[in-house]
Amino acid sequence: MLEKLKDLYTESIQTQISASSLLPETIAQAAKSIVDCLLQGKKIIVCGNGRSYINAQLFVANLLNRYELTRPSFPSVLLSLDSAVNSAIVLDQTSDTLFQRQFNAVAQEGDIFVVFSPLAHNEEMVTNAINSAVNKAIRVIVFTGASNDHIQGFLTENDLEIAIPATKESRIIEGHCFIVNTICELIDHALFSHP
Repeated sequence: MLEKLKDLYTESIQTQISASSLLPETIAQAAKSIVDCLLQGKKIIVCGNGRSYINAQLFVANLLNRYELTRPSFPSVLLSLDSAVNSAIVLDQTSDTLFQRQFNAVAQEGDIFVVFSPLAHNEEMVTNAINSAVNKAIRVIVFTGASNDHIQGFLTENDLEIAIPATKESRIIEGHCFIVNTICELIDHALFSHP
């Protein structure tokens, strides 16, 4: 069991090392886009499917409450997977439109749509919402993994993809969690640091 544990640490560390050489510029662009959006009085709309929903929740919690600094709340909306609203949508529509209907109800010009979509199974809920964002000219920041074919063709040159260099879902979700915290720290630093 200890050998397996050491292998898991090695795998995680190697993924982080690969990401550290591939992703910093994109992460910085994402943080800057979010800062600019917030400074314009717009909001961040976030969704995540399956186990990625936890990273979507974490991101919104960090924005609405705080990350490390006590500060005002930032306008952000979590597209929900667990409520009576969702039950009603799924009853009358299909689950494929769950995020799309919520997104269309709250999205306005200048907002940013952050999507967590690590793997390509049953992602129609996510891709339908991304398609709505693209049609409304709302910038999309999507968190994926190395197997990201399900997102290809949906994004525009204005959008950003943060692809963790891994195919194992657990490593991808770990990487996304680290980047969520990194972006939140960069936002706090940009808006509240005093030289």
